[in-house]
Order: sequence, then structure tokens, then C-alpha cells
Amino acid sequence: MSNKILSFILLLAVAALGVTACASPLAQAAPVAQATEPATGSEFPRTLSINGHGEVNLTPDIAYIYVGVHTENEDAGAAVAENNDNAQAVIDALKDAGIQAEDIGTTNFSLYYSQNYDFEGRPTDVKYVVDNTVLITVRDLEQLGDILGTAIDAGANSVNGISFDVSDKDAALVDARKLAVEDARAQAEELAGLAEVELGEIQSINMYGGYPTPYYGGFAQRAVEEAALSVPISPGQFVISVDVSIVFGIE
Repeated sequence: MSNKILSFILLLAVAALGVTACASPLAQAAPVAQATEPATGSEFPRTLSINGHGEVNLTPDIAYIYVGVHTENEDAGAAVAENNDNAQAVIDALKDAGIQAEDIGTTNFSLYYSQNYDFEGRPTDVKYVVDNTVLITVRDLEQLGDILGTAIDAGANSVNGISFDVSDKDAALVDARKLAVEDARAQAEELAGLAEVELGEIQSINMYGGYPTPYYGGFAQRAVEEAALSVPISPGQFVISVDVSIVFGIE
């Protein structure tokens, strides 16, 4: 009986050794976790950002004048007829003064009903109001005052403003951009020298501005009795400015 028990124990031992031998290759192939050094992170590029400004002053060589004829009458037809006659007289006088037909154009014509009231709020007289506004392009600024006086003398009784412009701004824009870039580079080189670093290549560049608008001059309206006088007007200066933002690499 004891021999049978001993035999059974030996069989169990052999079976256990077989299972262990089969499991060993799997255990050896299993991945083993290992500790790694934490990532230090990528380095940011070393750059220097700077803004530059450039501007060019120009003298305007063209002007736009808005003159108008204002009439009032209790009869709408009479108000329109009077306004048409006065406006045509202004246009004819401008042409006689040397303004070309393509430089004279109507920008506004309006007819509206106006009702006046007394101090107690009761309606009094009724009238129709007509306004005709003409845009005049003056290409010789030395004649600007004379042209304006001619229009007023011919029947224009309102002046809605004068604006000045430069007919060709392309070359000035090129110069303004160049000055802006040169200004930015000069500042960058100065800062790089102070910081004891070497200035590298340009990484990015952006431009702002460069879209000039006419300079608007003021004008005090003249009374009818002063219409024959030449109106003194100074166009001033036209400023074209450009700003740039440049990012340089540094070493």
C-alpha cells in the first residue's frame, strides 16, 4: 500500500516539473517594465521681435471741392427751375475757367417739403427745398482759390468741404516701406549688440498701414458779397506711413 502512495507522489512531482518547464519560455518573453529618464522638452527658438516705422511727406497736387446750389420756393416746380438755372450757371462758369467737363459731376440732387411753425406750434408757411451738389476736381492747386471764388460768384451758395490728395503715391509707398524695414533692422542690430548676441535671419515679417487717405482741409463759407474774392486755401502736407513687425532669429 505504501508503494502505491509513493508512486502517486512521484507522478505528481513529474507533472509539476513539466508544467514549470512549459511556462519558462513565456515568462522569459514577457516584457519587463524599466524606469526611464523624464523628457526634458523641446527647446524654443531664440528670436528677437521688433517694430519699425517709416513715413514720407508729400505735397498734394489735386483737390476735390463740393459746392452746391440751395433754393427754396412755395411752388415745387419753381424751386426746381430756379435751382437748375443756378446750377447750370455754376457749371458754365467753371468750364469757362478751364475746368474740364469730366472733372465736374453732380453728387447729390434732392427735393423735399418743408413746413415752418410759429412759437405756438401752429403751421405757417410751406416751402419746397432743392439742393444740388457738384463735385469739382481741381488739378492745378494754384487756381484753387480762383475756382472756388468763380463757383460762388456764379451762384453756388453752399460749400460742403475740400479734400486734398496725391495723384501718384506708388513711389512714396515704396520709400515708406523701405524706411520701415531699415528702421526695424537698425533697432534689432542695436538690441542684439547690447544683449551680446548675433542677429540671425528674418523669421517672419508683417506690414501695417500703407493705405493713405486724403488730407481734409477746413473751409469757412463766404458770404455772397465776398464771392468775387479769391479764397486763400493751404493744402498742407500729405503723410504716408507704413509700420512693419519683424521677427529675427538670434544666435
